[in-house]
Amino acid sequence: MTTPLVVSEVFKSFIMHLRDGIVLPVVENVNFSVATGECAVLGGPSGIGKSSILKMLYGNYAIDSGQILISHEGRVIDIAVAAPRTVLEVRKSTIGYVSQFLRTVPRVSALDVVAEPLVARQVPQEEARTKARALLAALNLPEELWLLPPATFSGGEQQRVNIARGFITDHSILLLDEPTASLDARNRRVVIDMIQQKKQQGVALLGIFHDEEVREAVADRIIDVTQFSPRKIAA
Repeated sequence: MTTPLVVSEVFKSFIMHLRDGIVLPVVENVNFSVATGECAVLGGPSGIGKSSILKMLYGNYAIDSGQILISHEGRVIDIAVAAPRTVLEVRKSTIGYVSQFLRTVPRVSALDVVAEPLVARQVPQEEARTKARALLAALNLPEELWLLPPATFSGGEQQRVNIARGFITDHSILLLDEPTASLDARNRRVVIDMIQQKKQQGVALLGIFHDEEVREAVADRIIDVTQFSPRKIAA
């Protein structure tokens, strides 16, 4: 078992420019790792910094200090200091991200939204669409919606497109930010099965799940984020 994701002594703060430059610490001394085939879950109350941690690992948020080490194509990349181009390369082939919300693209069909990550990796378009169809079917999205832009879909339908897009690739690390928040019980069960399949494939998963049933079904380990909070918010 390898460890493709290691977070070491990470400190993150925000500068409140509209409040005279006040520095607001978010998390401090963040230390954990995630192994292949493991689903670790960030736990703790709302506002403690769970989503911020995921955004730091994906390179969306800069950090003040520490290391975020990613095993990428035979070498170790520190996302905290990597050049933007390197971060994009890591996202393309190594670390995937499923957020709470789908960023819809005007006039692009749901099928092509899901297939796009594979097309970007030089997979033939029809092969990518075939895999996209299978995922959309598994997530019970009506076939009559597949060729429509998802901007007009309901929140739950958009989230199923979002999940399919995030799960279609073979990234070795997958970040999940409340992927089941807008789903009914039937589709939550589908996502649980999809996560279990990723684990069997050796993917390292790190997620946030406020749904207790989902969390208990997928979590191999809970990482209590309250231990990293400078504000020491009680769980």
